[in-house]
Amino acid sequence: MIEKFKTLIFVKSSLISLYLALTIPLPFISIEELKIPSIIIFALGLYLIINITSDYVETCSNKISYKSSFISKFLGKKNWEISWKDIKLIKTLPTSQGSKVYYFNTNKGDNFLIPQRLENFEKFLTIVSKNTGINITEISYISPLWTYRLLTLLSVLMVIGEIFAFLN
Repeated sequence: MIEKFKTLIFVKSSLISLYLALTIPLPFISIEELKIPSIIIFALGLYLIINITSDYVETCSNKISYKSSFISKFLGKKNWEISWKDIKLIKTLPTSQGSKVYYFNTNKGDNFLIPQRLENFEKFLTIVSKNTGINITEISYISPLWTYRLLTLLSVLMVIGEIFAFLN
């Protein structure tokens, strides 16, 4: 059975709301000659943000696949696919912010970043453990979920403040 794991909704909402908070004022404060181009560019940027946050992971009994959107591929993100039997181990590396990232290390020596911002992440990890036999107990989200919620809240408050400022 194929399981699909989309990008965590809190990650998507935080990036989209931050984009909106930072760019909504631009069409309103631009000079008359640039209003239409700024609205078009605003809409294009919103489309790009929504598109690049639509990457997902698929698992089945034979393999795991990472699927990125056309825009993500154009910007350098690559799709990948690994057979479960080819995964040798999971490597851990620290980030500069004090967190950890994890990589699937294959029998060929290739490394593939394990997505850590997925919906149903616990179920995803259970599938990984079941199919590889590797202990996954220390793997968690790359950052606490409250950080995405806080960023979304602050961004929404910025948008509300911008609307009030514009109306007054």
